Amino acid sequence: MPTTQKIAPLAAGDTLTWEEFEARWDATPEIKFAELIGGKVYMPPPLSIPHGEMDGTIICWLGNYASQTAGCKAATNSTVRLLKDAPQPDAHLRLLPECGGRSRVRNNYLHGAPELAAEICLSSAAYDLHEKKELYRTAGVQEYLAVLMYEEEVRWHRLEGGSYKLLKPGKDGVIRSIVFPGLWLDTRALLKENLRQVLDTLNQGLASDEHTKFAAELATKMGS
Repeated sequence: MPTTQKIAPLAAGDTLTWEEFEARWDATPEIKFAELIGGKVYMPPPLSIPHGEMDGTIICWLGNYASQTAGCKAATNSTVRLLKDAPQPDAHLRLLPECGGRSRVRNNYLHGAPELAAEICLSSAAYDLHEKKELYRTAGVQEYLAVLMYEEEVRWHRLEGGSYKLLKPGKDGVIRSIVFPGLWLDTRALLKENLRQVLDTLNQGLASDEHTKFAAELATKMGS
């Protein structure tokens, strides 16, 4: 009679391959958040209310953009297969493959780099701004938005020539995406948790000529 092979539990600090990580996570469904970065397992503690509320604001902002831009998809807390690792960004925004996106859904997981990843970080010391940031850079995530809760700072990284450069806000405090025209973020309103102002600024971006042109191009690709 064949014996069932035992699978070791998933534990922070383990060094695993993607296949081992996936098997251990599948065997422990009670675990809701785990990442594989540089072959090492990270399992952050339960999320605080400030983190969760900022997370909600970011996904609301990205979701509203996606709802007005054909060919874009927004998601929250989804495992992404990047190179040999598996981060679980707080949120991401991607282009569909038919619109030139580099990521694909396979077996219910996203494989390949979404165009934009977003993380809510406790501080600049968090691994989000070190090991994970390096993974995003190496894997080709075009824009990486990091919200630093302790420093009350927003860092929007743009991949240029293989390195991340910070996008600077205008005098109005608004940062404007390069990859997603019309994706505007009022950083002051975000840090004050003023969701209405965040969405009002986004709506201005959605009404801009640059977004109208971009959305039309994507709609054409979706229809072809």
